[in-house]
Amino acid sequence: MSGASLYIKRDLQITDVQLEIMMGILSVYALIGSFLGARTSDWVGRRVTVVFAAAIFTTGSLLMGFAVNYAMLMVGRFVTGIGVGYAIMVAPVYTAEVSPASARGFLTSFTEVFINVGILLGYVSNYAFARLPLHLSWRVMLGIGAVPSALLALMVFGMPESPRWLVMKGRLADARAVLAKTSDTPEEAVERLDQIKAAAGIPRDLDGDVVVMHKTKGGQEKQVWKELIFSPNPAMRRILLAALGIHFFQQATGSDSVVLYSPRVFQSAGITGDNHLLGATCAMGVMKTLFILVATFQLDRVGRRPLLLTSTAGMLACLIGLGTGLTVVGRHPDAKVPWAIGLCIVSILAYVSFFSIGLGPLTSVYTSEVFPLRVRALGFALGASCNRVTSAAVSMSFLSLSKAITIGGSFFLYAGIAAIGWIFFFTFIPETRGLPLEEIGKLFGMTDTAVEAQDTATKDKAKVVEMN
Repeated sequence: MSGASLYIKRDLQITDVQLEIMMGILSVYALIGSFLGARTSDWVGRRVTVVFAAAIFTTGSLLMGFAVNYAMLMVGRFVTGIGVGYAIMVAPVYTAEVSPASARGFLTSFTEVFINVGILLGYVSNYAFARLPLHLSWRVMLGIGAVPSALLALMVFGMPESPRWLVMKGRLADARAVLAKTSDTPEEAVERLDQIKAAAGIPRDLDGDVVVMHKTKGGQEKQVWKELIFSPNPAMRRILLAALGIHFFQQATGSDSVVLYSPRVFQSAGITGDNHLLGATCAMGVMKTLFILVATFQLDRVGRRPLLLTSTAGMLACLIGLGTGLTVVGRHPDAKVPWAIGLCIVSILAYVSFFSIGLGPLTSVYTSEVFPLRVRALGFALGASCNRVTSAAVSMSFLSLSKAITIGGSFFLYAGIAAIGWIFFFTFIPETRGLPLEEIGKLFGMTDTAVEAQDTATKDKAKVVEMN
């Protein structure tokens, strides 16, 4: 959408307000999709939910590609936004649940890695199709997104279901088979199964192939909402605060303003011409993708917390540099200031690099780890919703904010938010590297007594019957 927006505005003759609504509204729709995704993934499984997400993406891309006016384009954005909500919720949860602890950070960060690969391919498609006639260029840029979505829907059937979801449904034999394939040793597979059974409220000595959990008339869903939102214990409140905080600061520090409006930011920095603007944007996409690969290989070596703090501090410095460069360029509209233009370009490339080594991939990795099994899908959906609401607020206000306090002032504002975010991360985010998912709650004060109390509540809500 970043490069396509240049041509959409010219072809459909829309205003800046319509443009920023179109750019940011997807995040609002994703809010709906993330809650639907949470319910769907608990109902039919994580794997089938990925298929739903891919089907929705395919439909949305085709609607945008064949849009004949602004209204139809917005319908396509709505459908795609629902798919985004599904995807950002289920992909990290599925990956975290199927991965062994020794490689969980590495594998869960793949979600963010391939989001960035997708962004880069979007920039490349902008550059490649920019020479088509105006009425075709942006439609092809958006419609081609249906291809990877369709491939995903087909290929996901070759993947196993989440063993933790299988245990929640009482399918112990299926879970045991998946764990045998995804654990480093047979002993680890047995240990992981015992930990998951304990988290699901199934007695360790109950070891049949299938168990049936009969829900009481109050329903498991009400219990999950009560445990996470309406009556959480102090440890659960701290977990929720950490998850919501990391999602909020990922977006409130201006990442979407840089990604979505990069051509306009580069234009404000003194770069002119569509080819130069889209070329600079492609360079930014390359930097994002390269540095997120660095994070992927370091998450399980260095740990989550050092990367997060380093990333946020680097982003803070870059936002100050970008704000300074844009302010100087803005004060000299009739003359180029080479050092200020250079500062803007370096600051943007460094900003996306620092974002990609920490705050970018760590948000989904961390949120998929910290919530206990019984509330994980809903907890991640709440985090993703906070992420999307903040993203919408940032992306739908950037152009108006830039006019009100200048584009340089906007990035100084983001820098202030980044400073607050660093303090929050330093204070509230403990290290989770190498720990089994079922042990992470203890970092937030979830004592064995509290865990047993929660498990007892789960057992009270269900009668577990062994089936031969």
